[in-house]
Amino acid sequence: MEGLTKFLSFTGFRNATLGNIMMIIVGLFFMFLAIRYDYEPLLLIPIGTGVVIGNIPFFQDGGVNLQLGIYQDGSVLNYLYYGVTKGIYPPLIFLGIGAMTDFSSLISNPRLMLLGAAAQVGIFLTFIGALYVGFNMPEAGSIGIIGGADGPTAIFLSSKLANGGIVHGYETKNLIGPIAIAAYSYMALVPVIQPPIMRLLTSKKERLIRMKPPRSVSKLEKILFPIVGLILTTFISPGALPLLGMLFFGNILKESGVTKRLADTARNSLIDIVTILLGLTVGASTQADVFLTPDSILIFILGALSFMVATAGGVLFAKFMNLFLSKENSINPLVGAAGVSAVPDSARVVQMEGLKSDPTNHLLMHAMAPNVAGVIGSAVAAGIMMSFLL
Repeated sequence: MEGLTKFLSFTGFRNATLGNIMMIIVGLFFMFLAIRYDYEPLLLIPIGTGVVIGNIPFFQDGGVNLQLGIYQDGSVLNYLYYGVTKGIYPPLIFLGIGAMTDFSSLISNPRLMLLGAAAQVGIFLTFIGALYVGFNMPEAGSIGIIGGADGPTAIFLSSKLANGGIVHGYETKNLIGPIAIAAYSYMALVPVIQPPIMRLLTSKKERLIRMKPPRSVSKLEKILFPIVGLILTTFISPGALPLLGMLFFGNILKESGVTKRLADTARNSLIDIVTILLGLTVGASTQADVFLTPDSILIFILGALSFMVATAGGVLFAKFMNLFLSKENSINPLVGAAGVSAVPDSARVVQMEGLKSDPTNHLLMHAMAPNVAGVIGSAVAAGIMMSFLL
């Protein structure tokens, strides 16, 4: 009988809490969104599964370490989680992104880079908002980066600034889990969040603007761009070197033409493996006792505001640029919404919204320019935050 009692004390039924049940439902909901509505399945399936795994209740006692949970020393999940807490996974993701990114649209129309920069306004405004509601400076910086809609950058920055340690004289909370979940949630909801803002801020006439076709780009330009981009951006923002260094390195592998095997590995096998590990561990880090706090709710609210402000900033800046451009060089303001770095989702949303107004007006190639600029811009912004707050 004593053995049966001990067995029951170790079961999930005995140790389950309301918080565990709620988080398991959240994980299942993420999986439902991915499977039923095809919302970022490559992200939401691993994250949703991780949320379920991380919230399976088990016996916890101060003197017993079963090495099961992600926060228990020696567990498999704890070892895998080092890739998040030490900022290892995000640069590897950027390596894969670089190897699959074509910067031709940005090279052919470099002024669209300004739209990628303008969309980062959401990051800095949300930083101020987070300070206002009570977060300290390092935590606020980590929360603000959600507006870039760039999950790897958000994880990288929060692992440096909101990791539960002492940062710049401030005692920080471990906010990596809530920030990562918020960032990836809003990336998945790009097709839901962005269109109403785009339609609200543009007129029918503006949505019908046709942009000049991008010029062809030479092989030399494609090779020089990542080299020059690497040097310029990291001189401006050295804190972003792990991200931008890997991004441009991946692009050099792609564009050099002599490292096809390495480029293929980076953009296929490597990024897939890291995405699985990143999604699973980030999801598992949302244990109910750590995740279900008032701070998490504030982070989701601030993250949503940050993302909406970033979208609006890109659209409004495109309208501002049109004041100084000739009619034939006008920019369709919808393209500005692609300045957030959810690649290529934001660009696809721009394409769909453009086609609703004019079924023959294809904006995808134009939208890819601010979209890839947004990837660079969010990493630069993260580096700037680190230089101020570390």
